[in-house]
Amino acid sequence: MITKEEVKILLADIENERVERTTSTNDTDKFAKAICAFANDLSNKKLPGYLMIGAWDNGSLNGLKVTDRLLRNLAGLRADGNIQPKPALMAGKVSFPDGDVAVIEVQPSKFTPVKYKGVTYVRIGARKSEANEEEDRLLREKSEIKSPTFDTTPCLHSTIEDLDLDLFKTEYLPKFVKASVLKSEKRTVKQQLASLQLFDLVHDCPTVAGILLIGKDPKRILFGAYIQYVQFAGKNRASTVLNERQFSGNLLTMLKELDYFIKYTIQKQRPVFVTVLREEMRINYPYEAIRELAMNLVMHRNYQTNAPAKFYEYSDRIEMDNPGNLYGKVSPDNFPNETDYRNPVIANAMKTLGYVNQFGRGVEMVKEELVDNKNGLPKFDFDDITTFKVIVKNADLKNENVGEVSEKDVGEMSEKDVGENLTERQREVLNYIKQNDIITAKELATLLGVTDRTIEREIQKLRILEVIERIDGDRGGYWKIK
Repeated sequence: MITKEEVKILLADIENERVERTTSTNDTDKFAKAICAFANDLSNKKLPGYLMIGAWDNGSLNGLKVTDRLLRNLAGLRADGNIQPKPALMAGKVSFPDGDVAVIEVQPSKFTPVKYKGVTYVRIGARKSEANEEEDRLLREKSEIKSPTFDTTPCLHSTIEDLDLDLFKTEYLPKFVKASVLKSEKRTVKQQLASLQLFDLVHDCPTVAGILLIGKDPKRILFGAYIQYVQFAGKNRASTVLNERQFSGNLLTMLKELDYFIKYTIQKQRPVFVTVLREEMRINYPYEAIRELAMNLVMHRNYQTNAPAKFYEYSDRIEMDNPGNLYGKVSPDNFPNETDYRNPVIANAMKTLGYVNQFGRGVEMVKEELVDNKNGLPKFDFDDITTFKVIVKNADLKNENVGEVSEKDVGEMSEKDVGENLTERQREVLNYIKQNDIITAKELATLLGVTDRTIEREIQKLRILEVIERIDGDRGGYWKIK
């Protein structure tokens, strides 16, 4: 870190490529842009840059008293996810008779361009500004780190026709590039895509990130690029399947569907009487916690495998099973305090699009939400080197045994008990049978939007419960409701 004597010298000098001074203590946008510009080191001096807070443009001090909170906030700019790739910086305090100076020392990045909220900033003399196309190119060529991650590699068997360019122009691009810049944009679509690492100009094809984020049909090219959701009535996979669904398509579409599904299908709440005069709402799974875990499922998984990510809901728990275990610097010993990204382009896109709030904070938030909701702490399982699994207990086990009814149990159940054991889908099946007693399983599957196999399981359950029976055989027969 810079010494007090060096700070004196820099305060006495004029602002330049390596020094910026300000009296503001809360303009985080200004601070982040300065950090980004210093990290990019366009002039290639290979020396650290310094942001000095508490000094006027002429180098005189404004009497600032630097607090621990201010220093923590300044150091936090490195890890909040808005500056990518993360820069190396330190924040410290230097005291003088006329006041304190908070100094942020930023090291030149080896992986350029460094962007703040998707925009590259550079410093030319004492001026800081957004990089133009030529400056952006220079920074890419200057980068010392050339080894790509899988999401930046080209999909050689795909073309630009595999990308939804309307989606890119209307929903994706405006989130990453300012409207004022887009108005004067003269680059071709391929160049725009390449600037966001969605297209490989050398091989003239989309990257993996491009296919996943804005592809027309990612699963056709990356076979495992989907989430398999199954809801089981009991505690294991042998129990009745209540619901199943596949989340696929490009991530811009899929993430919206997954978010909506968790909020309105996974999270359930019901009133529970605490006393005769008071009731409280019991929630099985808090939306924010399950959403965060599901977003991590998308962001951190290994897309090189043909296996899907699994999201299984049992009567007593949710299990998420993700292809690809801990990545890079992350290990069971330092999880979740260390972070690393298998898919940095996808991670940055999800941050910019608002699906991830802050990198490195998600797991702690999940723990807090689950404990507050009385689910208990989540269990993270690292034993299988090929997958990463998380288990969350159900905080509301009212219907824990639904679906695990044996034929022996049926004889001991009243008509009311049987009715309470029916799922919503089974009630729908009964309703259609009431309207048409010769309806086929295939017709029921079409009406309910599920597979033939699923309907067959539901019918078998209804027959075991002696709710329906088949008269005169499968062909030419009809259903009778008992």
